Amino acid sequence: MSGNELGAKDLVPRDPRFAPVAPNRYRDRWAGTLRPADAGAQVRLAGWIHRRRDHGGVVFCDLRDRSGLVQLVFRPDADPSVHQRAHQLRSEDVVSVRGTVVERPPETVNRDLATGAIEVVVDELEVLATSATPPFPIDEPRQLGEETRLRYRYLDLRREQMATALLLRDRVCREIRDQLAGEGFVEIETPILTRSTPEGARDFLVPARLRPGTFYALPQSPQLYKQLLMIAGYERYFQIARCFRDEDLRSDRQPEFTQLDIEMAFVDEDDVIATCDRLVARLLALAGIEVRLPIERVTYDELMLRYGSDRADRRLRREIHDLSDIFRTSEFNVFAKTVADGGCVRGFATAGDFPRRRFDELTERARELGAGGLVWAVVEEGGSWRSPVAKFLSPAEMHSTVERLGAAPGDALFIVADRPQLAASVLGALRVEAAPATVSGHDIYWVTDFPMFEWNSEEQRLDPLHHPFTAPKGDLSDDPLTWRSRAYDLVVDGWELGGGSIRIHDPELQLRVLDALGIGEQEAREKFGFLLDALRYGAPPHGGIAFGLDRLVALLAGRESIRDVIAFPKSASGADPLTGAPTPVTDAQLRELGIRLAHVPSRAQEGAGRS
Repeated sequence: MSGNELGAKDLVPRDPRFAPVAPNRYRDRWAGTLRPADAGAQVRLAGWIHRRRDHGGVVFCDLRDRSGLVQLVFRPDADPSVHQRAHQLRSEDVVSVRGTVVERPPETVNRDLATGAIEVVVDELEVLATSATPPFPIDEPRQLGEETRLRYRYLDLRREQMATALLLRDRVCREIRDQLAGEGFVEIETPILTRSTPEGARDFLVPARLRPGTFYALPQSPQLYKQLLMIAGYERYFQIARCFRDEDLRSDRQPEFTQLDIEMAFVDEDDVIATCDRLVARLLALAGIEVRLPIERVTYDELMLRYGSDRADRRLRREIHDLSDIFRTSEFNVFAKTVADGGCVRGFATAGDFPRRRFDELTERARELGAGGLVWAVVEEGGSWRSPVAKFLSPAEMHSTVERLGAAPGDALFIVADRPQLAASVLGALRVEAAPATVSGHDIYWVTDFPMFEWNSEEQRLDPLHHPFTAPKGDLSDDPLTWRSRAYDLVVDGWELGGGSIRIHDPELQLRVLDALGIGEQEAREKFGFLLDALRYGAPPHGGIAFGLDRLVALLAGRESIRDVIAFPKSASGADPLTGAPTPVTDAQLRELGIRLAHVPSRAQEGAGRS
């Protein structure tokens, strides 16, 4: 992922929150908004001492508030008592000061600071709170361990990189509200305590004290409620919604996350996508990313064929090609038999220096992903291969493969022979992992024409590729595995930022889709009866989308992990080192809920959430 990180000095001048301040006894200006035009003005500022420097009697301090930094100057000839107290200031002390804004001499201007052309000569100082020595420097952008950052998150949030990210997040939310309000959308909240429904991940359950033995579920998304709002006649809805999924964590996943939820009535795919195009262009412009409208659309089948992923970063110039026709009659039995049995042979070429150890690692990785193995080769002058399988292949097969893959001498080739879907997914992962690549610009596109279902071989059933309320298309009398869906995803630089679909608004079609998933009518009415009933009362055609707000802000801020754009995230283990959550509860609380634990955690486990 790449993005153009926004600095605080870029945000402040355009941000109306920083001017003017309602004056009080602590401040009448934001520190980061002072400029040469303010020279001569008396100002009162408040904030934290970012750093202190003593220079031959003159004390310099950088004062930090939410808007940025400004340099304070304490001179011994101004007020000796103020100057003496300035010597005692330490980083992170909280102060309020009064002083005069003066322009710095040209040779001392700090061009890396928004306020670098001025300073404030202080004549009054009030220390509001003193600070213990922080466990890490606030004024240095050094790398810190995640446990330390989250344990002292309130200090981590003072650092520039976190402050910048959260200010950007706030701005993104305001831009969203402005854009959608201007297009006739209404912001409506939906419940946090709801019922458990199958949406692809485990629910977080909340026991209902007033109805013993029953549970609420925290919403994985507001999906059913937003459809009900369309049936209710609100036509254009949005919400910046909290969502919850009990699943394993990674850099772009948290148990509680935020999404921008949008739903529209009387629309088709083109209407939803066009609305989102305008919104996305406005948001990406915050990071200087120019979006040409309409945003490109690419079919699911084309992406899987060429890149092995439905959220591929196409800036990696490693396109996957089908080689089945080249090896259909090959003497290399692994290839020929795979093609004869209905499989395929596919591969890609990439530049890079690959020692044998790296080829072995990638071969093992292919096996971990489900492939029987991986054929690798290095192209030599003349198109021949240096490879363990070269002796089984004819010169014509090697030359044709090199030509098909667009390889040059010195390039590495990676080839998988297997079932088409597996070969695609394995090569899609390897094309990202194979070798470092320098990318430039941004890759933005919509994915359309998804399959409606995928086969779950472990459970021996169909699973929806999106969710069971997505409208299908195609010949619905045919095998459900041939159905396509009216779904669409937005991909930016290899990140899926949003996904949505046109919904089913016919109750009989909804029952048919649920039946294809193995949910009979009785079970469907038990789980979704309220939706099925609502669909019978004049449901308009409708559709929508949800964007991952955390991912969007991470992209704009140029961060690799969404934890860097969330104020109080969970760690990779799902724990909160700051508060110690999750924690055991008392026996009295459990009795009140009518719950008895089958396994009581040890004291060591009880304290594991906070270390």
